[in-house]
Amino acid sequence: MLELKNLSFSVDAEGEQKEIIHGLNLRVEDRKLMVITGPNGGGKSTLARLIAGIETPTAGQILLDGEDITGLGITERARRGIGFAFQQPVRFKGLSVLRLLRIAAGKDLSVSEACNYLAEVGLYARDYIHREVNASLSGGELKRIEIATVLARGSRLTVFDEPEAGIDLWSFQNLIRVFQSMRENIRDSAMIIISHQERILNIADEIAVLSGGRIERQGIRDEVFPALVGTEAAQDACARLK
Repeated sequence: MLELKNLSFSVDAEGEQKEIIHGLNLRVEDRKLMVITGPNGGGKSTLARLIAGIETPTAGQILLDGEDITGLGITERARRGIGFAFQQPVRFKGLSVLRLLRIAAGKDLSVSEACNYLAEVGLYARDYIHREVNASLSGGELKRIEIATVLARGSRLTVFDEPEAGIDLWSFQNLIRVFQSMRENIRDSAMIIISHQERILNIADEIAVLSGGRIERQGIRDEVFPALVGTEAAQDACARLK
């Protein structure tokens, strides 16, 4: 379980401290998919980076299974089972998909095992297993390969920061299917997706609305989602992914 207690984060803006996250409290239970949504500029991506350890809060606590991990960096948090998927996946010239999956898993996966992870994200594995993770791959392909590394890693908690960014509608529809499959097979872990896409909101167990650096509302999907449809916090994927 992830707990955020009175979490705050400030940055220096022209000599003054600008607070982006304000005394935020949030709990993400095991075996749950939490979608954090809200208007642009509300602090969603900043919150994702705080959870992953890319940024350090200026106040408050981050607890994972009761352990205070507030002062730990991204490497230490990864060792404790926190995975992070960037808006724009990193490209690795000279590194094959197979090697990347082996690094993620922390062991020498067989080609068959690596192919299974690619198949889980809807890729014809033998077309990708020996390709380089470079500019020859589309945004949608990179997203799914990144999710395959998450599966190979077996993260305790995985945070996806706006996974729909930079991909076309066909790739987005495949991404939804991948997330649905991950949700159906979730066990002793949890997922957080930062998004304002209605189709992603619609597969959540719980939704938290973040605006102005504060959680305005949190609850189960059936309670929160209907009030968000058509708002800035939940824009339709078809309109945004053309």
